Amino acid sequence: MRSESFEFLQTYLNNPSPTGFEKEGQKLWLEYIKPFIDEYFVDTYGTVVGVINPEAKYKVVIEAHADEISYFVNYITKEGYLYLRRNGGSDPLVAPSKRVNIFGEKGIVKAVFGWPAIHVRKVEQDKAPTIETVFLDCGATSKEEVEEMGVHVGSVVTFEDEFTVLNDKFYVGRALDNRVGGFMIAEVARMLKENDKKLPFGLYIVNAVQEEIGLRGAEMVAHRINPDVAIITDVTHDSQSPMYEKKTAGDISCGKGPVITYGPAVQNNLRDLIIETAKQADIPFQRAAATRATGTDTDAFAYSGSGVASALISLPLKYMHTTVETVHKDDVESVTHLIYETLLRIEDGHDFRYFN
Repeated sequence: MRSESFEFLQTYLNNPSPTGFEKEGQKLWLEYIKPFIDEYFVDTYGTVVGVINPEAKYKVVIEAHADEISYFVNYITKEGYLYLRRNGGSDPLVAPSKRVNIFGEKGIVKAVFGWPAIHVRKVEQDKAPTIETVFLDCGATSKEEVEEMGVHVGSVVTFEDEFTVLNDKFYVGRALDNRVGGFMIAEVARMLKENDKKLPFGLYIVNAVQEEIGLRGAEMVAHRINPDVAIITDVTHDSQSPMYEKKTAGDISCGKGPVITYGPAVQNNLRDLIIETAKQADIPFQRAAATRATGTDTDAFAYSGSGVASALISLPLKYMHTTVETVHKDDVESVTHLIYETLLRIEDGHDFRYFN
């Protein structure tokens, strides 16, 4: 990876962008892609769309989501402890002893998830932490002191953990789900510009908000763009580490390439074009099966308007919705390459219907 791209990846991942509060991360993303696009727009809730060939009638979307799971302050005790409400699929099980940032009215307030010491617990009766039992300690001794810090009910909380590289093979950090997707589609835009590729259609590079609470940003922007084709990238579960059951999770591995999904929301002809592209470009890939829905922004695009030919290219990821989400650097390159090569094979007015 070129040094400028790596620097952007690191900066972008380290910048908090909790669901509903993605603004600062979206600004970073937009500044990075501006040299590679013709124009852009930002919608009411913060989804950012870079456009190449905006006058073209035939429209193709490549999309990722920008938001990360987080918490809201929900209750402050008279002793100054904070109880929370989840914003997205945050997992209280991984919270105890973690450091966090609380975004208060006066700036960031540091805090920790406290937990009673093993010495004072009846360990044989231990239960898994839940949203009702985890709490934050920001060093205050009263509710009034917490409020003087600028923290109130509704203040957003994110984990403090930052990006690292593991064994020179893996990228590790919080919020790889799915800002690494935003990075990959931005890299596709860069590659098109630097390789002087002229697309015969309008390309809409979409970094959508609020995926973690139900694909909301994608729902809104899909109606606005009304595209003909949408290629979505998100993360999916690597199933090789302990405690996964391959009979239900599938057999997916970091380092073995992009994951191409089969399912009702995935348009078969578009999916087959992606598979053929991977074979022709010698890009390794894996396959996965979805049920009624993919659980990604693919569903929002596929079923918008009169129907959009949509497909999902996923990045294998370990330890989803923890502070140590982990992806293989080769897979990041391969997903980017596969999206890029697929775009070069889509024609103006490409008809993906099964028959006519």
